[in-house]
Amino acid sequence: MRAKVTLGIDVACRAAHQATLADEAGNLLWSGRKFRTTPEDLEALWESLPEDIAVTVVMEPTRNAWVPLTSWFQRRGAAVILVPPEQSADLRDYYAKHTKSDRLDSRILARLPLLHPEGLYPVEELGPADPMRRATKLRASLVKRRTMVVARLDAYLELMSPAWHGVFGALALTQEIHELDQRIAVFFHDLHPTGIMTSVPGVGAVNAAQILARLGDPSR
Repeated sequence: MRAKVTLGIDVACRAAHQATLADEAGNLLWSGRKFRTTPEDLEALWESLPEDIAVTVVMEPTRNAWVPLTSWFQRRGAAVILVPPEQSADLRDYYAKHTKSDRLDSRILARLPLLHPEGLYPVEELGPADPMRRATKLRASLVKRRTMVVARLDAYLELMSPAWHGVFGALALTQEIHELDQRIAVFFHDLHPTGIMTSVPGVGAVNAAQILARLGDPSR
């Protein structure tokens, strides 16, 4: 049976990431290694790991910076675990109380499997990188923007009714939303050809696609 190690990564958006490696007992093999999301840095980091081991990578889903890291490590055969928001919130509260810091650095993340041996699950899909989830999320953002634009136009038109040219912005957003609806419909049919979800009262094509985008594989 291969030895197991955990690579805790403190993910950064613009600065360098920081990594710490721990063995199964939580002993730190090395700590504070900095790297960026570049092929050269990632290859160098991977080469620094012991040979013939099972690697588990633990990190928080910081914005979208975790997505390329997850994809790269999964291609190398590593299991990638994202700390759920509720667990990270509990840990932050604990460390803020006992260490005067609420930061989940790479050392804490490397030892996290010892605290939650049954509660951490590998990533099965890449969230924002998944086409359907990205499309439904973008649609929700555009609908919100269109609602804000229309509300502003209503307010302006009360003051100066001739300013109809301003409505073109809302019409452009409406066209984008319509095109997204068509793309989402194709994704939805491919992932859920039976369409059973839309038979639920109150769940239409748009809501069903958003639910499926969050749920992933319904049969899992």
